[in-house]
Amino acid sequence: MREIPGRTVPVNGRHVYVEESGQGQDWVVFEAGGGCGRTCWDPVPPLLTDQARLVAYDRAGRALSGRTTRQLSIDDLAADLVEMTQAVVPGEFVLVAHSMGGLVARRAAEHLGSRLRGLLLVDPTPETSPVYDTWDQTTKKIDRMLAVTQALSRFRPLARLFSGNVRRLFSAGTYQTMLTEDFTPAGVSQTRREMHMVAAAIPQLRARPPQLPKCPTIVLSAARAAKGRERQNAAIREHQRRYAQSLPDGCHEEVASGHLIQAEQPHLVADRICQLLSRDR
Repeated sequence: MREIPGRTVPVNGRHVYVEESGQGQDWVVFEAGGGCGRTCWDPVPPLLTDQARLVAYDRAGRALSGRTTRQLSIDDLAADLVEMTQAVVPGEFVLVAHSMGGLVARRAAEHLGSRLRGLLLVDPTPETSPVYDTWDQTTKKIDRMLAVTQALSRFRPLARLFSGNVRRLFSAGTYQTMLTEDFTPAGVSQTRREMHMVAAAIPQLRARPPQLPKCPTIVLSAARAAKGRERQNAAIREHQRRYAQSLPDGCHEEVASGHLIQAEQPHLVADRICQLLSRDR
C-alpha cells in the first residue's frame, strides 16, 4: 500500500481528503476523472517534487473523503474544488484535470480568477462532443453493468479481474490502494453516482457553457482508441481541438496514449505542467 500523509479539509458542509507533497514556491492542483480518486495521479507527482508543491485529493463521496448524503452536481464539485484550494493553496496555481474532471475544473475556473495560473486538461470530453447526444442511454447501459460489478466487487478475486486494465498501468502500491478504495461496493456506487451526475449536467453545460479560462491552457488528446471506438475517439479529439482553438491562450496536442495519459505518459504530463509553470517567469 502507498503511504502518503494526508488530511481532511472541510468544504461547503462536506469534507475532502487532501494529500500534499513536493517543495518550492509554485503550486499544482490535480483533479481526477470520473470513477477515480487522488491515486490516479500517482505517476506524475514524483516527477515534480523538486519543482512545486503538489496537491491531489478525493472528491466528496469518493475514497477517503467518505460518503455524501445527497447526489452532488458538477457545480457542487466545482465549488468544493474552489473552497479546497482556498484552504490549502496560498496563492496562484496550475490546475490539472483528467476526463470528467475537466468539466469540474472549467466550471471552477470561473471562480478562481487570477489565482488560476494555468490549466492542463488531460483527455477531457467537452460538452459539445456528440458522445453526449445519447448520454442518457449510455448512462443507463453502463449503470446496469456497474450494478453487477458493485455486487460482485465484494469478492476480492473478482475485483482484481474487473480492474485488470488499471493494474497494468500503475505501480503495485497504487493499484493495491485503488483496489481497497475504488474497486469496492462503495467505490463502484460512487462511480455510478458520477455517471448520473454528468448526465444531469450536460444539458445545463450546453445551455450555459463554462466561461473560457483566460489563463494559458493546454488540452491533451488520447490518440489511441479502444478497439471499436475509433470513430468516437476521433470525434472527441476534434471537439477537444475546437475547444482549445476557441481559447484566448490555448494549445491542443495529440498524445500516443490511451485515456489514462497520466499513467501511460507521465513524463509528458509533467513536462506540460512545467511549461505552464514557466510561462510567466
